[in-house]
Amino acid sequence: MLTVHHLATSQSDRIVWLCEELGIAFDLKRYERDPVTRLAPAEYRALHPIGTAPVITDGELVLGESAAIIDYIIHRHGQGRLAIAPGDAGYSDYLFWFHYANGSFMPAAMLGLVAGMAAAAGSAAISALTQRLDRAWEMVEGRLGESRFLAGPDFTAADIMTLFPLTTMRLFAPRDIAGYPNIAAYLQRIGGRDAFKRAMAKADPGFVVPLT
Repeated sequence: MLTVHHLATSQSDRIVWLCEELGIAFDLKRYERDPVTRLAPAEYRALHPIGTAPVITDGELVLGESAAIIDYIIHRHGQGRLAIAPGDAGYSDYLFWFHYANGSFMPAAMLGLVAGMAAAAGSAAISALTQRLDRAWEMVEGRLGESRFLAGPDFTAADIMTLFPLTTMRLFAPRDIAGYPNIAAYLQRIGGRDAFKRAMAKADPGFVVPLT
């Protein structure tokens, strides 16, 4: 049975709404935030390595991330409803807005939140954000200790999606990767791909992607 693990006042309300729109059966398990810190309880953070909402379980599956969950539910339980298929009118618009929400809009909103938190709470707010980024790097490091590429043994678009925060973003927010041997080896594998080299030569000639 599909279970939506809903953290109060969080992005997981999207998943509840989706299930209702699709008219599919699901169990709802609610979790309350800590009344003082307003953070998710330890029970919720233990559901998935990312430690944030939303999360679903479906039999043996445990899945996090809004976009991934929505795609999964639509195609696993919703017969493709509420999505636009390739070739149908509006497909490119669907793709853009589907990914814009968490790809650009949410990060911009988070920056606004950080500015307010930093002003009100000082270094404690910055520390919390740093810990969240640390968890993200640790999750990728752990995955690459299990698998040659992010989605499995073969290179996929998931690797293309994820390379930027591991490389170019470090020019804006420096990070020492000496403590991430699996990521370092992965970046060397990616950097050795002929298609990657051709792409970089065309897209940013002269630019050296930080692979170490």
